[in-house]
This record gives sequence, structure tokens and C-alpha cells, in this order.
Amino acid sequence: MSDHRNRNTAIFVCAILVCMTGLAFASVPLYRLFCQKTGYGGATQVAIAPTGDVRDRYIRVQFNADVNPSLPWRFVPMQKEMLVRVGESALAYYEAENLSDHDIKGMAVYNVTPDKAGIYFNKVECFCFIEQTLPPRKTVQMPVSFFIDPKFADDYTVDDITTITLSYTFFPFKG
Repeated sequence: MSDHRNRNTAIFVCAILVCMTGLAFASVPLYRLFCQKTGYGGATQVAIAPTGDVRDRYIRVQFNADVNPSLPWRFVPMQKEMLVRVGESALAYYEAENLSDHDIKGMAVYNVTPDKAGIYFNKVECFCFIEQTLPPRKTVQMPVSFFIDPKFADDYTVDDITTITLSYTFFPFKG
């Protein structure tokens, strides 16, 4: 009887270990999906195109750029800020330069602040959707096409927002 109980306990403990390991690996993609769907943590939305419903409300969009210290790139926004009409498409540019003497792949992660604006900030096209490969000493301009969802103008919880900051950080891409 004791051997049977020990075997069942061992199977139970192994099953819990396997489940917890699986959840650990699944947590990052699940959290990313949750943030993208809800805008939590300043995650932006990806859209096909603006709806054409342009509103009279204007929002100042500021641009920020950072580079992980292990990536030898210079990365800067080409404009500090722009005034964007809610519902209207806008185009901004960032510039990246590979400061090394060999090809390097990088990947940008992004967020929007304040966090509650993330669900309304829609990117149509962005350099951050795929990894970027820069040849040595090469400088490139990278566009981001975006719009602020017209529903933003109808949400009283964001009435206090006059400025949104779009922030990117480039990391080395190991893929």
C-alpha cells in the first residue's frame, strides 16, 4: 500500500512540476496578448487604417528613443513631438545608426504613456513589427504610421490627457 501511495504522490508532484513549467513558458506570450488586447501597460494596438472618423480634439504626441547598452547603435526620434488630430493618420520617423564594424540585428519594443492611452494608440505600419538589420556604419530612417482611435474623444476617463509619449527601446535581436 505504501509503494502505491508513494508512486501516486510522485506522479502528482511531477504533474504539478510539468504544469508550472508550462505556465512559466506561456506567461510572457499570454501577458503580451493581454496587454495588446486591453492596452494595459501602455501597449498599443495594431490597425489596418484609420476609420475616417476625424475629431476636433488634438493630442500632442512626443517621441522617445532608447538603446539597450549592449547594442552599439545610435537611435533617435527625428521629431521631438507633433500635434495629431484624433482619428487622423500621422507619420513620424526615427533614425538608427549602427556604430559597429559588422552587421547587427536589433528589435524595438514599444509602449505608450500614460498607460490608459495605449488602447487608443493604433500603429498601422512600424519598424518595430520586425527585426532590423543594419550594416556597419549605416544610418537608416525608420517610419511609424499611426493614429489615435476616434473613440478616444468619447472616453471621459482620458479627458485629462493632452500629451501621449510613444517610446521605443532597441535591443539586440538573437534570432
